[in-house]
Amino acid sequence: MRFPLERYGFLRLAVVSPELRIADVRFNVSRIVEALQGAAARGAHLVLFPELCLTGYTCGDLFYEAALRQAAWDGIAELLPVTERLQLIAVVGVPAEVEGRLYNCAAVIAHGRLCGVVPKTYLPNTAEFYERRWFASEHDRHSEVLLYGGEAVPFGADLLFRIENLPGAVLGVEICEDLWAPQPPSSQLAVAGATVILNLSSSNEVLGKAAYRRLLVQSQSGRCIAAYAYASAGVWESTTDMVFSGHSLVAENGQLVAESSRFELRTVMILADIDVERLVHERLQNSTFAASSPQRRYRSVPLCVAERWDERLYRRLSATPFVPEEPHERAQRAEEILALQTRGLARRLLSVGEHTGVVVGVSGGLDSTLALLVSVATMDLLGWGRQRVHAVSMPGPGSTQRTQQNAQRLARALGTTLHIIPITAALQQHLHDIGHPGTEVDLTYENAQARERTQILFDLANRLGAIVVGTGNLSELALGWCTYGGDHLSAYAVNAGIPKTLVRFLIEWCAEHLFTGDVAALLHDICATPVSPELVPPEPGDRIRQMTEQILGPYEVHDFVLFHMLRYHFAPRKIFLLARLAFGERYRGEQLVAWMRTFYERFFANQFKRSCLPDGPKVGTVALSPRGDWRMPSDATVALWREELEGLLSETSLTEGSTEQPSDQEAAEEEEEPQRR
Repeated sequence: MRFPLERYGFLRLAVVSPELRIADVRFNVSRIVEALQGAAARGAHLVLFPELCLTGYTCGDLFYEAALRQAAWDGIAELLPVTERLQLIAVVGVPAEVEGRLYNCAAVIAHGRLCGVVPKTYLPNTAEFYERRWFASEHDRHSEVLLYGGEAVPFGADLLFRIENLPGAVLGVEICEDLWAPQPPSSQLAVAGATVILNLSSSNEVLGKAAYRRLLVQSQSGRCIAAYAYASAGVWESTTDMVFSGHSLVAENGQLVAESSRFELRTVMILADIDVERLVHERLQNSTFAASSPQRRYRSVPLCVAERWDERLYRRLSATPFVPEEPHERAQRAEEILALQTRGLARRLLSVGEHTGVVVGVSGGLDSTLALLVSVATMDLLGWGRQRVHAVSMPGPGSTQRTQQNAQRLARALGTTLHIIPITAALQQHLHDIGHPGTEVDLTYENAQARERTQILFDLANRLGAIVVGTGNLSELALGWCTYGGDHLSAYAVNAGIPKTLVRFLIEWCAEHLFTGDVAALLHDICATPVSPELVPPEPGDRIRQMTEQILGPYEVHDFVLFHMLRYHFAPRKIFLLARLAFGERYRGEQLVAWMRTFYERFFANQFKRSCLPDGPKVGTVALSPRGDWRMPSDATVALWREELEGLLSETSLTEGSTEQPSDQEAAEEEEEPQRR
């Protein structure tokens, strides 16, 4: 599946630390040309090189030699037709003489034109650095142009390079020490509109500097809500008392996207696809960023990028964006989430009173299991005793032996107070009272069970002087997969900020790290049980008949859509592309479109349930509380999103040869909106 990067808001950067010979401009240009060719072959729009890469950073007093400076600008002349032929942007380091002063500069070359020259602002002049011996600062600049080839080229650190055919892509340039200054020029460039900061550097290596450099690049990209690309001179620049490593980096809004190896005796290139659309969105919803204003005026230089098609992205893309992939981060995330849940519940209990307990409906499913674990951990935290956790098993017509036994055994093993209250007789009486035959398995039959269980939980909580802890998760809230006035209600919803994929991960993590023996075995079996509300009588052999993911589609797909829709507000077309790349061959294109259609239809139809949610702890940046994170009219129409999905379905049908229609059961489920569980 090939796609145009620009259409989806991506700018492909190549950051190069080239092989180099000090003061040998011809050799250096040849290596830069080779790198440009390699970057173009890999679909790069823009290629960034280190500081003074045409001459070498460590030339010292050789910078006074007119021959060296002329050779450097002859090298620029050689690069112009190369960038035109390859249809890309190159940013290279060059010394520039302007009005009797010498500047350490970045030359921005785009498609055969020298578009602008940016001088360095902060010149290091301590320890092994003494740049002020040769160079003037941006602060000393008096001219706004540099004459080259008979033309006046924009000159200054007040330049913004705006890519006109990639909305939101604006380049800002700073050089090495500028990043290390207390007030980096990139901060003002970002406030003025730059979404991609380019740094040409010749940062030498000493012990511990690499970690600090990485931290600077990441933190500045986060502070600026921008991409930050840092090209560093390699080992070939090493001379006399200094050693260079070629430590190049790309970060995007605080996250490291790409990093080179160090100390390589060869040209090193890293590539990264910058999601410009994502950066623009982050800025739009950040009121602090919007309130900032630049302290100087900036000049805009128009650029364009050539169309690039590819079938991959040079950026990490997880199929489970809510669940970290790195083991250490996974453990850290699990501990932090459980801390948020338990502290939130503990604070609520302390507000209600010291003699309060909790009532949790347990079904043997994932959500009620996590709510039970959180309740137990909260009692341990408060030192109140686990018997204050009242686990209520309420078997009904759809319950299976496996789930009920798991729920009850787990409640006993954790030391909670177990209540077993069957609901079948009460359900039949209620159905009889409202004129329902009791044999027809319809929407009323299913929802009546959920509401009967909720009534029991609240009434039991009243009797025990306790509060009802809700079990519903973030994915169910997004899909409206809860019964209004049933499991939709609670006194405190501990899982409301946690999507289904994360619920499963947390339980597995607890089984592996917090528990052993019977409890761990039970948790593993609960994770292996198919997800089901168990509101339909089981099949022969006590097998679960009602499989949620057969009705709605896989939760990992819904959580993927949920993350990218709510976190970045991406359009369905872009989410579909990311899903195709993230899931690979696991799902066909028309399957993904069908499940996305289910998500959007249900998300819009069920806002009325989210408008009156109970309290619950906010866990991540994606949340649906109507009081803090998500405000949406309950009567909004899904027409625009449906239209785009229908177009995607037609396109995927043409490319993949067939369209899989929803099953009769799936069609029936859709017809039951918006009140369907």
